[in-house]
Parts: sequence; structure tokens; C-alpha cells
Amino acid sequence: MAVLLETTLGDLIIDLFVKERPRCSMNFVKLCKKKYYNLNQFHSIERNYVAQTGDPSGTGKGGESVFSDMYGEQGRYFEREDLPKMRHTRMGIVSFVNNGDNMLGSQFFITLGENLDYLDDQHTIFGQVTEGLETLERLNEQLTDTNHKPFRDIRISHTIVLDDPFDEDSRISYPPRSPSPTYEMLVKTDQIALDEKEDEDEGKTAEEIAEELRQREMAEQAQILEMVGDLRDADEVPPENVLFVCKLNPVTTDEDLEIIFSRFGKINNCEIVRDRRSGDSLQYAFIEFDNPKSCENAFFKMDNVLIDDRRIHVDFSQSVAQNYKYKPKAQQQAPDRRRSPPRKPDVKRTHRRTPSPRRRRSPSPKREKRRDERRETERRKRSPDRRDRDRRDNSRDRDNRRRDKDSDRDRDRHRRHRSPDRGDRRRR
Repeated sequence: MAVLLETTLGDLIIDLFVKERPRCSMNFVKLCKKKYYNLNQFHSIERNYVAQTGDPSGTGKGGESVFSDMYGEQGRYFEREDLPKMRHTRMGIVSFVNNGDNMLGSQFFITLGENLDYLDDQHTIFGQVTEGLETLERLNEQLTDTNHKPFRDIRISHTIVLDDPFDEDSRISYPPRSPSPTYEMLVKTDQIALDEKEDEDEGKTAEEIAEELRQREMAEQAQILEMVGDLRDADEVPPENVLFVCKLNPVTTDEDLEIIFSRFGKINNCEIVRDRRSGDSLQYAFIEFDNPKSCENAFFKMDNVLIDDRRIHVDFSQSVAQNYKYKPKAQQQAPDRRRSPPRKPDVKRTHRRTPSPRRRRSPSPKREKRRDERRETERRKRSPDRRDRDRRDNSRDRDNRRRDKDSDRDRDRHRRHRSPDRGDRRRR
């Protein structure tokens, strides 16, 4: 009578002591047929001691026997079987865990050491591992924390009953398929996954480690450029058919480069990068070939070649700006905030819009002093003091009196020089 346990570290074949431990063997076989142990975790591993599993909760405090399906809650645990006496003398002994008061449930452990006879009177042996001792060796080598919980997520993936000598009970229900892993098992776990290594650099040379570090730094820099908007996508790679040429002579033109490099293949675009304002050459260019093979041939043939008395340097382009008319991500995702053009009014405006007042800065103390002096001077010019005003009034009165006096004197003189005939006529 044997049961196959497929674990994430390897397979184990357990032979059961059906005659010596019938109730324990029946409990284990029926739980395996119910797929009760599928996806159960080895929640406790102690080096050269035991590896414990059989608790679906993974805490070491859960689990129930198959008799709970037959008798309800009172059948969650069953009494241990003591006779005949068996001893934990070697690696691979399988025993049910004593849950207290000599009651057994679903949890069991496999010994990883020899001469563990102090477990004889506490736990119940019901089988032994006959095949898969290398799997037990791998279990014994696992690293654990202070609570003996392994850092790696080790589970029972599947159980297969090779032979079932016990009668079937209608009260026991068997699922049609194995249970699926839950979200917590796949994602919400703090243990190392099965496809991960405890030491990532294990078995790698110094060159391979340096190359991985360089690739990781490049990926991090690409993600930063994507976040700030300089790259459209962090996974964007430069084109394979674009060649970068530098150390050019400023007199070299686009036509010259195109003629020189056209012998390697068809050129779609050849452009020397120039200054936007002055139009002067920045002494580097990008040449886009029709296919990557032509670009590769030009790379091997044209490096350190003399063009216009300058030895140029060529390399594959590391720029992705040639792939598309690029706009920063911030501009691509930002909504268009420009105002729509205003509607033309039916009647033309006849007045000008009042300009908004300018924002003035607070003047300095020296400027304020000069301004106050200038204002005081202008005020004195516009409104003189009372003395000056009285002086002007007096002078004006003198002038008026002098003018009146002169006019009286002229009148008297005129009378004095009148003609005598006229005076005689009056006397007559």
C-alpha cells in the first residue's frame, strides 16, 4: 500500500503500515483521495529533525481528519494508535502530529535525521519514505527563519493513491478536480518563489554579473527618462539601420556624406545636425540606410576614415528620436488648454479696450526722495507764496495808475494846444 506525494522539490513515495496503523492509514489515504493535501505548505522545517506539513492554513494550528466528514465536528480529531510500538530511528519516517491529549488530525511530519527516539511516545508512526530520499536531502538543506519557516515556498503539488485497500464510504465526498491556487498563494507571499534563486549570482562569472548590472542600470535610466517625458516608452530601442557619424569637418555637407556612404547600400536619409540659429555644422550626423545589413557594412568599413582632412568615427545610433516625430509625454497627455477663438461681434467696436494697469515695483528710498523734491519744485512753480503774489499785484496797480496819469496829462496837453479859432467861436 503506497501513496505518491509530488512536491515542488521532488517526488516522495510513502509506504503505509496498514496492518499496524489501520485508522491512521485510512485517514491518510482518504485525505489524499480528497485532494486535501494538495497545495499544502511545508510550514516548518528543522535541519536534521523534521519537515512538517498537512495544514491547509499553513500556520501549524489547523487541519482536520477525514472522520469529520463521517461524524461531523466531533470527528475532527481521532485517538492515536500506540500498539505495536514503533521508533523514529532513521530518516524518512512518517508520523501524525499529536495535537494534544493524544488526538490526531491531518498534520504529519517526515523525519530528516536518525535516532529521534524521543518522539516515540508523543507522535504516531504510520509509514515510511521508500523512494525520494534525495528530495528529503533537499528539504533538509532549506534555509529557515527563527520560527523554522522556510524562506522558499515549498508545497505538496499533488497526491496520488497507488493502492487503496479500504472500503469507500458514501459520507466522504471527493472533488472532481484538484483545487486551484489562490491569489494569496501566488502574489501575497513573503517567501521566495519556486522559479527564483536564493542567490541570483550563483554560477555566474564576474563578466556576466557586470553585464547584468549594466543592463539593470540602463533599464532604470530608461524608466526615469520615460517618467520625465524624454522617452515615449522605456522599452523603445534605437533603430538598427541608422548610423551615427561624428568628428566631421564643418565644411562637409549632406550631399558629400550621402555620396561617400551610398556605396554600402541605399540611403533613405542623410542629415548633418546643425545649429538652429547660425546654421553651422555641429560636426555629427545620422545616416539612415534602407536595411540593417548595409548599416553594419558601413560600420565596419568607415570607422577612422579620412573625410575632408578629418578622421571620422562611426557607431550605431543610440537615439530613438529618428523613429518618430517625438513630443514629450507631458505634452502628449496634457489636454489642449488653448482658448477657442472669440466669435466676431455683429457690430464693430467703436472704443478701445482699456489696458490693464502695469504692476509697479516699490521704489527705493533714494528714488522716493528725488520724486518728492521734484514734486515740491513743481508745486512751487504752480502755486507761489503769498508774498510773491502780493508783489505782482502791487506792481500791476502801479502800472495802471501810471498809465492813467499819463493819459490825463496827454489830455490836458491836447486841450492846451487847441486852435484859437475854435476858442474864439466859443467866446462869441
